[in-house]
Amino acid sequence: MIDQVAEKIVRRVILGFLLGGLLVLSYAVLHVFIVPVAWAIIIAFATWPLYRKLRARLRRYPTVSALLMTLLLSAAFILPALWMGALLRTEVGVAIATVTAQIKAGSLALPDFIRSMPWVGDWLQSLLDSLTGDPDAFRAQLTEWVRQGSDQAVALIGDVGRNAAKLGFALITVFFLYRDGDRVLAQVQVVLHRFLGERVDAYLAAVGGMTKAVVWGLIATALGQGLVAGLGYWWAGLPAPVLLGAVTALIAMIPFGTPFAWGSLGVWLLVSGDTAAGIGLLLWGTLVVSWVDNLIRPLVISNATQIPFLLVMFGVLGGLAAFGLVGLFLGPVVLAVLMAVWREWIEESDLVSLNHASSTSKS
Repeated sequence: MIDQVAEKIVRRVILGFLLGGLLVLSYAVLHVFIVPVAWAIIIAFATWPLYRKLRARLRRYPTVSALLMTLLLSAAFILPALWMGALLRTEVGVAIATVTAQIKAGSLALPDFIRSMPWVGDWLQSLLDSLTGDPDAFRAQLTEWVRQGSDQAVALIGDVGRNAAKLGFALITVFFLYRDGDRVLAQVQVVLHRFLGERVDAYLAAVGGMTKAVVWGLIATALGQGLVAGLGYWWAGLPAPVLLGAVTALIAMIPFGTPFAWGSLGVWLLVSGDTAAGIGLLLWGTLVVSWVDNLIRPLVISNATQIPFLLVMFGVLGGLAAFGLVGLFLGPVVLAVLMAVWREWIEESDLVSLNHASSTSKS
């Protein structure tokens, strides 16, 4: 009997080592694809209701419906990126031409409120005068800026290439999740039930609810920031404030990305000599537009999931710091599961206390 028990223990230890080794090797092989797969799961879950409507119309062709939905997603990601790239290229060209014309005319000057700053204002204006007044020095400085810009462009192209590859893997994974998502989810539920029992249903519900809340919070935040920023652009007298607000809303999909939109426009107004509008737009962006991101997203998520506002805010910011952009979803999801476990323990403790009180009263 003792020999049989020892043999079982040895088998389980060996099996545990083998399983641990397989997990380590699997991580070594697949760790590059963890982030794209995580994004694919988030995208597939968020767009699943739309896919179900499409699949209902093509019930006999699940592969075709999955392919069509994946192509629609690809267009939704790629076309706005190309449009924004073309728009940015045009605007940068116009800005360079305008600054070059002002340099040739000798009219490039800092705003009065900057020049009136003690020590700093005079130093900045003298630096600007030395660059524009000495063509050789300006040419040398321009050459250095071009070299630095080239290095940054090479790094940026590399990042774009890597992100494009991740997006490609994510879209490929989304296709298979659309086509086989029901079976994959059923298998995951079976495995989790073996380890956690019936309580896993509450955890999966918490994950699903939090993911939906984060998606809707992201959309609501982007729309809110685009609307508020558009009002600021209209007040500042910028052309096409609706278009600029729409561009800002797209940029707002990237956390903390909107300062690049309203900040660049505010600086451009200052350089152009419109000091009041430039200062007003920068203040509006800092005090109003940026706070929309910090308030609307946590409020939407908190109200949708019944999780405290402060905990949601910590989950969003901490997830971004720990996992990058995908942490925007992972951080709140981890805290949602933690809250589900916490509430389950509280309910069990209350039930035990109630049963103990009942038995004590009967005795």
